[in-house]
Amino acid sequence: MKKLNFVLALTNDDNDYQQAQAAAAEKAARRLGVDLKIVHANNDAVAQSQQLLEFIQGSAASHPDAIVFEPAGATAFTQVARAAVSAGIGWVVLNHEPDYLRQLRASGSIPVFSISSNHVDVGKIQGQQIAALLPQGGTVLFIEGPANSSAAKERTSGMNMTKPANVQVKTLRANWTEESAYKAVSSWLRLRTSQETRVNLVAAQDDSMAAGARKAFAEITEGDRQRWLDIPFIGCDGLPKTGQSWVRSGLLAATIYTRPNADLALEMLLAAIQNGKQPAERTLTAPESIPSLAELASRTARAQAAKSRSAHA
Repeated sequence: MKKLNFVLALTNDDNDYQQAQAAAAEKAARRLGVDLKIVHANNDAVAQSQQLLEFIQGSAASHPDAIVFEPAGATAFTQVARAAVSAGIGWVVLNHEPDYLRQLRASGSIPVFSISSNHVDVGKIQGQQIAALLPQGGTVLFIEGPANSSAAKERTSGMNMTKPANVQVKTLRANWTEESAYKAVSSWLRLRTSQETRVNLVAAQDDSMAAGARKAFAEITEGDRQRWLDIPFIGCDGLPKTGQSWVRSGLLAATIYTRPNADLALEMLLAAIQNGKQPAERTLTAPESIPSLAELASRTARAQAAKSRSAHA
């Protein structure tokens, strides 16, 4: 059997989760004995569709055996997907659940499927973390992903399902990177409304955006700088060298581990091609709170008890 050739198209190379996706895929490709080419779209959906079409519209001899991609925008490129399958190229969508999969799978044995973190459950955990950290309620500054991102929408929906009713949410938008969150929070801090809002917690939909928000607060030169830095910051993705490390060091109060899934996509692709069978249409991976929700609530209770003792000393 010839050596298989896969393409991995990611949204950017600035976000720690996207970097982990690339690293996991490269490691899996070496282990599985397949060739892998990785491209990035710089968060530009138009550029991403052009990248994918270049692979599909080239000569048949240069076609990859499959394309694995994480959408940079709200769409998973229905027409591009059809063109890929028509050219005999497998098609895997990461962290998005397009509605065209079943139709494309019916066209033959070309592998077509999706793998995603369960983003609604990610949001539910974040809402539970907010409840554990703010037992008396309060206001959350919420750094949400792009408006056209299905992952961001699903995480927000899940968070709203589990956050306490006595918690109000003030939302800012960023683009899954530290720099974009830094700019969004810096702009907000220049508004009078930011001075009039008593924020009790900062929650971001990924760890890099939480880091960007914290960086913006650290640059306040006067007034309430220390108060901002003393409130809890929480994020998502929970990778060992970033989010998990930041929880251990105290930069983040909590994160949510969502495993990279590009490596799982390559494993499933190889098995499908070798066996001639379609994998499951959709596969969801389960997120995990770091620390656990019970530990987070316990830490909050201990901190409040210590504060109460100090106030009465």
